[in-house]
Amino acid sequence: MTIKPLADRVVIKMLEAEETTKGGIILAPSAKEKPSIAEVVAVGPGGLVDGEKVEMYLKPGDHVLLAKYAGTEVKVDGETYTILRQGDVLAIVD
Repeated sequence: MTIKPLADRVVIKMLEAEETTKGGIILAPSAKEKPSIAEVVAVGPGGLVDGEKVEMYLKPGDHVLLAKYAGTEVKVDGETYTILRQGDVLAIVD
């Protein structure tokens, strides 16, 4: 099954949190922070949203920085994805 977002929505998949620190210390699962960086999986077509033209500047494969509680989580075929508006993306990470 595939997800095709509508209007200015974006489907993302959260990246895994680091399991070791830069110093080599292995973190327990409870000590890991929820990651705020995700990979874009699918992008809607843009168009008119609330009477304003929205141009989509994200593309699949981009890594993006998100607000902590942005979007709606959905499960498809055992994978967890988040659907949010392009405006909820804070930055593109290189």
